[in-house]
Amino acid sequence: MDPLDGNAIAGDLFVHFGREMTTASGTCGHCGARGQLAELRVYTRAPGSVARCPNCGNVVIVLVAVGERPQIHLDHFTLAEGTIAGR
Repeated sequence: MDPLDGNAIAGDLFVHFGREMTTASGTCGHCGARGQLAELRVYTRAPGSVARCPNCGNVVIVLVAVGERPQIHLDHFTLAEGTIAGR
């Protein structure tokens, strides 16, 4: 399966954060690469979606739908200072 870019999760990010997030920057918790959310490699084949670092390929974000609201786990992606923190 070919990956999509981070724009594939733009809607879920908007619902969670309340603003456009694909241009927000962050750092991979595995390799330290820095980039925008739109640059992540997204796979949507599972019950949720996973976003992988384009540099090292490790999973940095996991999204799952729980009811009407997406649950987003940014366990390995640190948003840059000044970005709205998750709710």
